[in-house]
Amino acid sequence: MAYRLLRKCKGTALLLLLAFALALGAQVPPAGAGTSAGPEVLALTVKGPIVPAAAHYIGRGIAEAERRGVPCLIRLSTPGGLYGVTQEIVTKIVNARVPVIVYVSPPGSWAASAGAFITLSAHCAAMAPGTRLGAAHPVALGGEEEKNVPAEKITADAAAWMRSLAELRGRNAALAEEMVTKSRSFSAEEALSHRLVDLVAGDEGELCCQLSGRQVTLAGGTGLQLELAGARITELAPTWPERFLWAILNPDVAYLLVTIGMAGIMVEIYHPGLIFPGVLGSIALLLGLYSLGTLDAYWVGLMLILLGLGFLIAEAFVTTHGILGTGGVLSFFFGSLLLFSTHPGGMRVSTGLVAATTVTLAGLMALLVTAAVRGQKRPVQTGTADLVGREALARTDLAPEGLVFVAGEYWQARLEEGSARAGERLVVTDVEGLRLVVRRKTPQG
Repeated sequence: MAYRLLRKCKGTALLLLLAFALALGAQVPPAGAGTSAGPEVLALTVKGPIVPAAAHYIGRGIAEAERRGVPCLIRLSTPGGLYGVTQEIVTKIVNARVPVIVYVSPPGSWAASAGAFITLSAHCAAMAPGTRLGAAHPVALGGEEEKNVPAEKITADAAAWMRSLAELRGRNAALAEEMVTKSRSFSAEEALSHRLVDLVAGDEGELCCQLSGRQVTLAGGTGLQLELAGARITELAPTWPERFLWAILNPDVAYLLVTIGMAGIMVEIYHPGLIFPGVLGSIALLLGLYSLGTLDAYWVGLMLILLGLGFLIAEAFVTTHGILGTGGVLSFFFGSLLLFSTHPGGMRVSTGLVAATTVTLAGLMALLVTAAVRGQKRPVQTGTADLVGREALARTDLAPEGLVFVAGEYWQARLEEGSARAGERLVVTDVEGLRLVVRRKTPQG
């Protein structure tokens, strides 16, 4: 009994250890915090969708840069993100008491949608060769539709916001507005020639050299001249909680978590007592629902996915010859397609991932239903009578009594006649209380 209790509590213990590790990660000091003389720049790396974890990381970085009294460099590469989170980040940059430099890098990166707002809000905006900027048309997400905010109003507000940021930093307000209203994108050279960014630099050393001597205006109108030639770049790495949240706050990851959760719960319901699939599935499903809720997924898509889960579970209890199961797979598929907007600049789940998970879920459902049907067709047997006729493996010598292993359990057994050595295969012929009666397995000729 103690062993079973320990096995059931193992998952809880692992969760507590994970929480403890995350708490330790939050206490790790910023890497590379040196004290040597000379100019210093605190660097952050923001790669991926703009989600709440990114806002927390950038806010922490700006606060640390203000504490040290050094400029903050944000290496940016993003396809976009949440409009509300973008507003939070831009507000922190605009009100920073130290210069904030946004550098779209490495080559091949893209500061799209939310990334365009963040770039234009910086005191100094730079791009690496081969990068691009723009396509900032706002995408209506589930939360905005629930508030019945017309798309025209959202676009007008975003355009005015982009124009005001460009005017604040002395950049081309007209073209900045067109990134919102016309979804225009610009290469690094085009953005520089049209005064959307301040410079194009091949690496951070060149970036610091070009920034030296530039005048920037901080919040409150305070002027400051940058002297960054030969500056030392100090990294500020994300904490473990930030990395964890950043990882799960991704449309594909959130979708996979929901799918794994559904599969685990299905396996547990079709085969009660396995425990592990149910525990893993419940945790994954809750994490996936949290991620989708944070990412403002469409509620209609989420409800269709959960309805599909309900149909797949009902198939285990109601004889519908696969109708409920088929309806569950179709509901899951269409709900997956409706989770996010299909706008090119919006968040979305990969179509290939949707197809693969739907096929996998359908195959799993077919296997579980087949196993359940086979189990229902077997003769009904209760108690220890079910052991009669099963094969047993001798664990000790039987002369004539000893220990055997059958149906996943150890039993005391008595051999009908003769003796048997450990390792021999036997057959159960009868049950006497808590002891089995066995005989040698008849050799097959």
